[in-house]
Amino acid sequence: MTAHDHTTTSSNTNTNTNTNTAIDTTRSTAGPISSPMIAALERAWAAIQDRNSDVPPVVIVLGAGSGSGPGLKLGHFAAMRWHAVDRDDVDKDQDADDYQDVDPIGVEDAEVRLPEAFVGGEGLARGPADVLATLLHEAAHAIAHVRGIKDTSRQGRWHNAKFKALAEEVGIEVAKDPRIGWSPTTLPEATRREYAVVVEELGRVLRTYRAVEISGAGKTSKVSPAAVCGCDRKIRVSKSVLAAGPIVCGICGAEFAIPSSDEAEGEDT
Repeated sequence: MTAHDHTTTSSNTNTNTNTNTAIDTTRSTAGPISSPMIAALERAWAAIQDRNSDVPPVVIVLGAGSGSGPGLKLGHFAAMRWHAVDRDDVDKDQDADDYQDVDPIGVEDAEVRLPEAFVGGEGLARGPADVLATLLHEAAHAIAHVRGIKDTSRQGRWHNAKFKALAEEVGIEVAKDPRIGWSPTTLPEATRREYAVVVEELGRVLRTYRAVEISGAGKTSKVSPAAVCGCDRKIRVSKSVLAAGPIVCGICGAEFAIPSSDEAEGEDT
């Protein structure tokens, strides 16, 4: 199954990954840090479900959106990545300590498959409205999955016109990028007003964000990676030739572009 990525198309300028700032143990041990953030994201997703009946429940994952390429992953939607086992259906004669040995895939009639909505921790620095926009972006992918709509190609990187329609349905605006299609996302003022309570809570709770990692500095590749268009045709040219001017596919009309490493993350083929 493919993970539908929401990424930036250029390197983030915040590249300071190592500082000498001492850890404030008083603040860091004052209470939970990550669980309130996850809970706020889950409540935001529930608010999206309240307004869009085809948006399914998901497992919210907050993690690293950088470190494997020059771009920054803001989020992704991945269908049926999680296995939820109803422990009431597991043999009650087992000792509690034995539950960790149960293979959830092998428990018949006790399994529910759940999709995943990933949010990159670095993207939290953009502010609550943009975080909500990312959740709405992933919700549009979730609707496409529920309705059986093919809204992306190129292993989830290229966002087509069907995704654009779903994005507008959930209340976000998307612009067309020559590398990833209708993916760059903004939150219109009307949608921000509709979700005012959600934005307020996210702003109050999301007070921590992840530092951006730099990956691959100083490394070179002897073979140029393939450039890909919107319909998955591939050509291999040097980066300097590609940078000299657009090379356009005669079938789909999209420019050939070399995908960044982070755009290929999270794929499950």
